[in-house]
Amino acid sequence: MTAPKVESARYGATELKQVYHRYFWRGFIIAVAIHAVLIGGYYVAQAFEAPEPPLVKVRLRPTELPPSPPIGPNRAPVVNPTTPMKPRVGVPAPVPDAEVSPESTLANQYEYNPMPDAIPDGGGGYEYEPEIEVPEEGPPADFVPVERQPEIVLQVKPAYPELALRANLEGTVWVKLWVDKIGHVREARVLKSDADIFNDAAIAAGKQFTFTPAYMNNGPVAVWVSLPFRFRLTEKK
Repeated sequence: MTAPKVESARYGATELKQVYHRYFWRGFIIAVAIHAVLIGGYYVAQAFEAPEPPLVKVRLRPTELPPSPPIGPNRAPVVNPTTPMKPRVGVPAPVPDAEVSPESTLANQYEYNPMPDAIPDGGGGYEYEPEIEVPEEGPPADFVPVERQPEIVLQVKPAYPELALRANLEGTVWVKLWVDKIGHVREARVLKSDADIFNDAAIAAGKQFTFTPAYMNNGPVAVWVSLPFRFRLTEKK
């Protein structure tokens, strides 16, 4: 005799959905009940709490205030505010006018507090010319970042050396110029030269150049500027 077949229980998405909905609503009802108990308990405790007494405003006159307590050993005497004090009125006494000699003179600010470099101007006053010491600045770095490069304002043509003219020599000299913050050339150096005979003439001309100063961060800065000085015989003919 064979045993009857037992159909295995099925457990799938449908059963999971039924279990999910059942436990979701059960948890929601429990959470609402807990919040209701907490909030209701707070308001019940507030209802049974004794109310605070209302504030009463009392107006007092200055004469009704108690005297202030003394402070320190050198305290002022306590005055009873109920006893009014009589004001003391003095009698003004006439004061004679000060007699000033017509020959006396008053010192001005320069005589009262003289300055080391004050010079009389001949009209009773003084002129003050302070000495401003400009700090000596060293040459700038070989590369200085700038927002605006210097531009030539005054250009001087170098003098052709007489010896080079007689020997029919030509050449180019590259000169490095130190342009300061006001556009003046402070120093000139030879970078490269085709013939040393032109070096002095190129340096002398470069020192007479004038530039607009270079600018960085809205302020003038000192920079080096390299310029070529070309010496050609065709320009002399």
